[in-house]
Amino acid sequence: MAEGLLLSLYIFVLAIFVGFEVITKVPQMLHTPLMSGSNAISGITIVGAVVVAGRVESSLSTGLAVVAVAFATINVVGGFLVTDRMLQMFKRRGEDAK
Repeated sequence: MAEGLLLSLYIFVLAIFVGFEVITKVPQMLHTPLMSGSNAISGITIVGAVVVAGRVESSLSTGLAVVAVAFATINVVGGFLVTDRMLQMFKRRGEDAK
């Protein structure tokens, strides 16, 4: 049991470092498509976390699933708000919002 947890923690820490390095190397022009992909992945994370939260295996897994749902929801909502704000910049000034 401890070996599996240690291996999972090791993979998680490596994923953080690799993710940070990849994101910092992305040119500014590609941030919007990358954010769209991130929103899609966060949507999948929400579904998976809800499934895990629905199982009552342990209070730890349920708590982590609830935290995952909260963080993924924040990411999706924030991504949509930023995308909407960016799209508003491309509208003409005289256009009415529909």
